[in-house]
Amino acid sequence: MIRHRAVANAPLSLQERPPGFVFREPAQNAPRDHKTSLLQCEDVSLLKLAKRYGTPLYVYSARTIRQRMAGFERAFGDFAHTVCYSVKANSNLGILRLLARQGCGFDVVSGGELKRVLTADRHAAKRVVFSGVGKTRHEMLAALKAGILLFNVESESELAALAECAAHLRSTAGVALRVNPDVAADTHPYISTGLHKHKFGVPIATAGSLYAKAARERYLKVAGVSVHIGSQITDVAPFGEAVSRIADLVRQLRSQGHSIDFIDAGGGLGIAYQNPETDFEDYASRYARVVTEPLRELNVHLLLEPGRAIVAPAGVLLTSVLYRKQNDGKRFLIVDAAMNDLIRPALYSAHHEIVPVSRTRRAANESGEIVDVVGPICESGDALARDRELPRVEEGELLAILDVGAYGMVLSSNYNTRPRPAEVLVSGKSVKLIRRRETIRDLLRGEP
Repeated sequence: MIRHRAVANAPLSLQERPPGFVFREPAQNAPRDHKTSLLQCEDVSLLKLAKRYGTPLYVYSARTIRQRMAGFERAFGDFAHTVCYSVKANSNLGILRLLARQGCGFDVVSGGELKRVLTADRHAAKRVVFSGVGKTRHEMLAALKAGILLFNVESESELAALAECAAHLRSTAGVALRVNPDVAADTHPYISTGLHKHKFGVPIATAGSLYAKAARERYLKVAGVSVHIGSQITDVAPFGEAVSRIADLVRQLRSQGHSIDFIDAGGGLGIAYQNPETDFEDYASRYARVVTEPLRELNVHLLLEPGRAIVAPAGVLLTSVLYRKQNDGKRFLIVDAAMNDLIRPALYSAHHEIVPVSRTRRAANESGEIVDVVGPICESGDALARDRELPRVEEGELLAILDVGAYGMVLSSNYNTRPRPAEVLVSGKSVKLIRRRETIRDLLRGEP
């Protein structure tokens, strides 16, 4: 059972993610120095959500998603563009429907993601770009039948396969080659994609010959150039460098007779997990300036593929403290969320702020304790935080892991035969269950 106990304060910049997640004081008649603040998602207490739906539990703020999407749109202003949300960041149908209502396009990397998008909005195909190095013929045929906007092709063999599929259906496929600009980005090696040593894209120096081959195919239409240099990049300068190289390529291709209508600048814009930006619109505007400046004279339609920047701060993972444990001087908080629910800390050594859902003013000056926050999985790597200073929390209390709206639930698994969490979407006072909690029966259903 979740206990409600007031715990110590911490800097607001670390504990809150407005407008979605802020602390509120429910007890209006309590003595001022004893007042307890509870972390809320918009107008709903996270404590109440945990009691209603159990833990672990993913909670998303619709207000945050709408606000960041609007900020992104304002940043690019009147420059011709389409935001094609990167579905791999969070593919829940409830999130996709919310974004579709904002007029969003979509970037997919599998046939399954395409099916999700069309389930969320059957009219969205004309706003879909299909990326990824390993598209199968079955996936290509499905995308052609749906009538998507653009295929981002990543190899000569893929180009030939797409030409075959398009000819089979006698359906024209819009094509952009994903070129590798050999631009380094300061990010984790697993999510860096813009160098020659990576599996993605084709060398920019040899792109011309592949465009010539594409132009000779009856059912392929050369339509654009695509680039993507990596993920979780917070310095905007590499984006400008990459797009500058793409702009030069576009001029070269047009001089060779190709019609280039689209530049897909990819995604990858990161967030600050430890020191969150206080003005997202300023951040988005700086990004927009470096991306659009090289393109001002080219008269192209810009495609953008943000994912994390839109949804990451919109989600938290609620988890209950099962046990406190001490091995000699080492202290552990064993919680009911684990690496199967949120793998980023184990996979990338990623940092997520973790905060108690309740706090008091009186405890604000109390010192915290150094703990490892760990899950129940039988792996030493199952740690959500190591050597983290937190206010003292007791067994049964509730913690919120912040900034998990991207690459949280989508990377979850059933390791140790653990059912995956439920997901809820909050909009003001409204709460919608957008994925029910799995059961053991769900896990065993496919095994005769």
